[in-house]
Amino acid sequence: MTVVPDMVDAWKDVLMAWDASRTVPWGRLVREWLVYVAVMAVVFVLFLRDTVTVGSVVGLLASLPMYLVAGFVLAKFGYRRKSLRDLRSEARLTPTASSSTSSATRSKPARTSRTSTGPSQHRPKDKRKR
Repeated sequence: MTVVPDMVDAWKDVLMAWDASRTVPWGRLVREWLVYVAVMAVVFVLFLRDTVTVGSVVGLLASLPMYLVAGFVLAKFGYRRKSLRDLRSEARLTPTASSSTSSATRSKPARTSRTSTGPSQHRPKDKRKR
């Protein structure tokens, strides 16, 4: 079997992305999972009261190890979601494009026959508009 060089390079990039020294935010992962469980418990109580079974509750609890494993793998590949604090600080540092254009003074466009207050504004009442 012949190995395509591009595929080998792609796998090298993937393997190089894994870094065992990267830390995993275990506390954050558990907190996010607890929020998920709380929301799903409310959904179970409010909307699925008659159809909740032991299997659905066990499945909800079984989602913790799956979520932690997925978070572990993503963290080792370098994925790190930004916290609300990070997003707020970025928003303060970099103004958006819409706010920068609204604060700058723009010159008015040149007048045209449609925007000027020329003779069409003082048209006699008996003449019809085209």
